[in-house]
Amino acid sequence: MATKAAEKIKNTTDVELSHQERDLADQLFRLKFQLSMGQTESLKKIRQLRKDIARVKTEKRSRVLAGETK
Repeated sequence: MATKAAEKIKNTTDVELSHQERDLADQLFRLKFQLSMGQTESLKKIRQLRKDIARVKTEKRSRVLAGETK
């Protein structure tokens, strides 16, 4: 499953990556807030969002580094 997510991220544009990172961070904030209020117990979803954000950031950074070497 992680490979499908990685492939999906690699096939997106820089603008879409920034938008996706913002959306994921917003979802993570909401879930953490709900968790602190005792409204949810979805730790699995929080972990998945953190991993997705890391994948997006990694792809963005690799594109920056690839652009600097060209």
